[in-house]
Amino acid sequence: MTGANPKSTIDDGPMHAWQWLAVAITVGLNGLDGFDVLSISFASPGIAKEWGGDQSVLGWILSMELLGMAVGSVLLGGVADKAGRRPTMLGCLVAMTIGMHFAGGAASVNELLGWRLLTGLGIGGMLAAINAAAAEFSNNRYRGLAMSLMVIGYPIGGVVGGLVVQQLLVAGGWRDVFSFGAWATAAFIPLVWFFVPETPAFLDRRRPEGALQRVNRTLVRFGHAAVAALSVEGPDAPKKSVADIFKPALIATTLLITFAYFTHITSFYFILKWVPKIVVDMGFEPRAAAGVLTWANVGGATGGAVFGMLAIRFGLKRLTMIALVVSAGMIIWFGSGAGGLTRLSMMVAATGFFTNSAIVGLYSLFAKVFPTHVRATGTGFAIGLGRGGAALAPVLAGYLFAAGFGLQTVALCMGVGSLLAAIALALLKERAAN
Repeated sequence: MTGANPKSTIDDGPMHAWQWLAVAITVGLNGLDGFDVLSISFASPGIAKEWGGDQSVLGWILSMELLGMAVGSVLLGGVADKAGRRPTMLGCLVAMTIGMHFAGGAASVNELLGWRLLTGLGIGGMLAAINAAAAEFSNNRYRGLAMSLMVIGYPIGGVVGGLVVQQLLVAGGWRDVFSFGAWATAAFIPLVWFFVPETPAFLDRRRPEGALQRVNRTLVRFGHAAVAALSVEGPDAPKKSVADIFKPALIATTLLITFAYFTHITSFYFILKWVPKIVVDMGFEPRAAAGVLTWANVGGATGGAVFGMLAIRFGLKRLTMIALVVSAGMIIWFGSGAGGLTRLSMMVAATGFFTNSAIVGLYSLFAKVFPTHVRATGTGFAIGLGRGGAALAPVLAGYLFAAGFGLQTVALCMGVGSLLAAIALALLKERAAN
């Protein structure tokens, strides 16, 4: 045994294979998020054809799981900081599986909305838990890389899901999209159960019964030496609470980074949610629309990977601000339309490159600016309110289209969110989380 504490053992030690495996599973879990969220976009042309309804109704269908995410992130982020990262992940996987399964059998719009809401609740809690887990399973040297990998799981899930969906839509219908998502989600339950332990940082802070033994089992499994004791807090150390994100030391950070995520995610989800319908309205087949959305995720995954490497050298906040400004320009450019499917796909891929780069930057900032005891709570709060913006995005765009505004005007309005996010980050003071 060593005299080090659990947190310093992880932070200062090397990254071993089992740690990378745990991080890799969080990448896959975020990939599920990418597919589950985009599944409704893939299915939207078929839903509109089967049930009809105007664009404003379709906007609500596209937004419902995002509303669930908003609630799930806020409520279950706190659960992840109290009950643990691992049980939160498992519970959210069960909710997501049930929601996806029954969405595929929905007999009405209202029934579909209910199951998409449940799916969103699970996704929201999952996002808060895996963001904290990826940060806490990685050491100081590779934490930035681990966070970038976790975040780009989202577009990778969209890419893989898009390729599968294109095949499903050849012989099947929109319900098959949700059935596939349910099976894929269920497959991750045993992976988390057997290969993702509770994080030593969480156990060291919350100290449930047998915490030291559980910490040491995980440390030894990860290839580190066991520790003799948990961290020692001084007698004058302030009592820590999940409500600390609203106290003077953190309130400005909480508000600014939440506002930045809210406004950028509004722009981001305009692209992700409306691309298939816009492409179909241009005269292309639904299968081709799924292919264009897949290119958005190819660009997003590439942008996230490139961003992760550049952030090591150029600084996280500055690079995120640059990505946000360019994102606004790319969304406005998308509004100009394109003459052919190939050019449209490349335009959407380039837009995804920068919009998702900014998402990677924001998620990495969550892990950096919120300390361990409120990491999932702060992340969940920011994501929850931010996904409120995501829920507004397709609804707002739907009403703008229904009011007779053209694609260029709608894209101009929706791109402003990324510019507002850059302004908020300019006011944010970075701090090292503990």
